[in-house]
Amino acid sequence: MSATKEPQYNSMVEQANACGLETLGLMTSYAWNDDPKRLTFTLSRYKFVAKLLSGRANVLEIGCADAFGTRIVRQDVERLTATDFDPIFIEDVKKRMNPRWSFDAFVHDMLSGPVPPRNYDGIYALDVLEHIDPGEEPAFMSNLVGSLAPHGAVVLGMPSLESQAYASPNSKAGHVNCKSMPDFKQTMARYFHNVFIFSMNDEVIHTGYHKMAHYLLALGCEGK
Repeated sequence: MSATKEPQYNSMVEQANACGLETLGLMTSYAWNDDPKRLTFTLSRYKFVAKLLSGRANVLEIGCADAFGTRIVRQDVERLTATDFDPIFIEDVKKRMNPRWSFDAFVHDMLSGPVPPRNYDGIYALDVLEHIDPGEEPAFMSNLVGSLAPHGAVVLGMPSLESQAYASPNSKAGHVNCKSMPDFKQTMARYFHNVFIFSMNDEVIHTGYHKMAHYLLALGCEGK
């Protein structure tokens, strides 16, 4: 690439020449081609997590998929570990790892046990719990809490049960455990002393009427 007409943009050309252009992840590339606006929803959820867990020393992501949004959280925490039970996604994550925003990434199934070394002071999982069979939910949640350090915080996000009437066939195929807000809060309360629930529509997070929310986010503090 040659120089731009406006000199303030030359640093972009220089970086592209030196490092190449960034690439989208496996899942993110699909979304960008299938429904571009969906990326704005996804990334806004990661930004919300980043703000809630800002300054944490050791954060764990469960079900990272291609970890495209993970960098947003990495920007606000000291150390981040990303896990997924699918090796295809972890292979993709490692292939695209940027040294400037590096984090650990490895295969782990939360149904098999806690993530060592079990001292994460922040854990989050976006669009994961709705994929867990209700019969396996207690094992998933117990192992999640078992990965948490004392006084740690957990953020979980999932589509609301009410939103499923409008979900795509692809989404519905994997969503076996969506919840309404009261059920989600009740689930979290079994494992945390303090639970705070937020609603979300598109990129907007609020405390409005939960039955009109497309997405739910829960903050759990002080594991039981």
